[in-house]
Amino acid sequence: MNFLKLFLRAIALLPGVVQGTEAMFGAETGEQKKAAAVEIVGAAINMADAVTMKHIAEPEKFTQGLSTMIDGVVMCLNASLWAKQ
Repeated sequence: MNFLKLFLRAIALLPGVVQGTEAMFGAETGEQKKAAAVEIVGAAINMADAVTMKHIAEPEKFTQGLSTMIDGVVMCLNASLWAKQ
């Protein structure tokens, strides 16, 4: 799988994973929920395989980027009418 497909797959998963993580780990801290979401997305895109196949050269930076994107998704969801219901 080339990097662009991998990246777009990760982005497509984020909103559903964030909502699912919130439902499953609602009582946990934000950092714990974010760590769970990063782990779920990493597993879903087979990040370990991508690293060994050299599609991801710097897994720490990729994980940091996923974490930042999750923060953005959470910010958007919290600002939406969905969060206000």
